[in-house]
Amino acid sequence: MKYHPFTIHLPPLTIPHSLLNCKFVVMTIQEATQQLKEQLSTIYEEREAGNISDWVMEYLTGTKRVDRILHKKKSISQGEELQLQKYSKRLLLHEPVQYVLNETWFCGLQFYVDKNVLIPRPETEELVEWIISNCKFPITELKILDIGSGSGCIPIALKRKLRNTEVWSCDISNVALQVARQNAKELGVDVTFLLLDFLNEEQRKQLSLFDIIVSNPPYVPENDKHRMRSNVLQYEPATALFVPDNDALIFYTAIADFGKHHLNKNGVIYTEIHENHGEAVTRLFHSKGYTTELKKDMQGKERMLKAEF
Repeated sequence: MKYHPFTIHLPPLTIPHSLLNCKFVVMTIQEATQQLKEQLSTIYEEREAGNISDWVMEYLTGTKRVDRILHKKKSISQGEELQLQKYSKRLLLHEPVQYVLNETWFCGLQFYVDKNVLIPRPETEELVEWIISNCKFPITELKILDIGSGSGCIPIALKRKLRNTEVWSCDISNVALQVARQNAKELGVDVTFLLLDFLNEEQRKQLSLFDIIVSNPPYVPENDKHRMRSNVLQYEPATALFVPDNDALIFYTAIADFGKHHLNKNGVIYTEIHENHGEAVTRLFHSKGYTTELKKDMQGKERMLKAEF
């Protein structure tokens, strides 16, 4: 039997224009870091630009800063360079690096964050640490409510630090609760999350009694917007930040009213506050029968309040 040769006709290879226009230059880790830092220095102070660049390069390469210094002449791959280009474009539009990388750190724990939740701040870590420092150990029974879950950073950090506690958390945003539940699962803690409008008195009646009530509620008056950085205004959820100018203490009023009927004996409320509203929030809680304590953050600003009924 004879085998006859045959020919396969293939269409000509075409390369997408998007790839033709891509220019890949072999870059070292040092060059990539320096290039990103120089780009970010056009919109950030030099130190912040350097910190963001280091964070991005650590995420991109999976190596710590000391290793990147030791191996600064090592080349990054084309895939890493392409990803770096995407990151830099978003960062240069003032998008926070935490949203670009979908990660942030809070109380030593890594959290997933996106545009549906606020980026946790250092002063909120101080609030959590204050709560823990005031707890009496050993803890045998303690029930905590966090109002305004966001990423879940407060209730999750408290549950990780205070294992023998029952922790609840509520938020008006279902998409925020999805992020919080994801973080709780990833960090291995059991927190009860509820979809609830805390400003709705009827809805909050479904909540039970608690030993500790904690909240970092919206507290920035609308007329303060012009003082805020563009990366906050453009990307972070406004509903988690701003309150009406004519009722800037609306959440503290609701928390104080709630606490009178939902705090166990010797129960305590902890809240984060606007640095300029310490006196006003104190007066509000006093008017409802509470004793209070104001606490300054590490920058010397009155940012936290403790109230007992």
